[in-house]
Amino acid sequence: MIEINLLPGSGKKAKKSGGGAKLNIGASLGSLRGKVRDPWLLSAIGCGVIAFLATGGLYTTQNARQARLDKDLENAVQDSTRYATVLRERETVEAKRDTVLRSLNMIRAIDDDRYIWPHVMDEVSNALPPYTWVVSLGFSGAGQATAPVRTIIPVSNEGSSGRKHKIATEIVKDTVKVRLVGNTVDIQALTRFMKQLEVSPFLENVQLMSSQRANDNGKEVTQFQLDMLYTRPSAESVRRVPLAVSVR
Repeated sequence: MIEINLLPGSGKKAKKSGGGAKLNIGASLGSLRGKVRDPWLLSAIGCGVIAFLATGGLYTTQNARQARLDKDLENAVQDSTRYATVLRERETVEAKRDTVLRSLNMIRAIDDDRYIWPHVMDEVSNALPPYTWVVSLGFSGAGQATAPVRTIIPVSNEGSSGRKHKIATEIVKDTVKVRLVGNTVDIQALTRFMKQLEVSPFLENVQLMSSQRANDNGKEVTQFQLDMLYTRPSAESVRRVPLAVSVR
């Protein structure tokens, strides 16, 4: 079968046009490869990629952290609401405890200082040696429970929540001073008298303030003055017995 081409040269032109397209694509690829070989362009692309990855990583991390913090805040609010009533009740109970403790300390202080004068007289009478007598005996000081109750707050008494765990109370103790004036005909008896007073659990710091010769009803004696302090022994060293009185 014979074919006749009525358009001479059309096939060649088609071939030429197809070949030209191929040449343009190759040139473009070659130009792109040439540009990619530029180190500054590669650095810019690398920095852009790193910045994108860092931004994405920080965004993801911050979102996760915010979600965790929101959850912790929600749990903390729930716990605070749950224990608010318990904390208020605890503060009320602690306030009542402190009030009762102050009252007990006040009662104990009054009870301890009820018998200052009988204790002083009893100790002086037991320690008084022969040939020695008392001319005057007195004390100054009102004893305990006359000053206001003092609240003691230790320095390290606050927990992490800022609330005080325990408040200690103390009764202010007034110093009771005892003064004794007496006469003796034996100077050694005075020394024994002072030693026996020092042994007493209710007296301390016995000091001889003055000692001089005097005349008592025509007799030469030694007149002396003793100053001492009244002490409050602990409850373990004082024996208490019930007082029973028979009534007919």
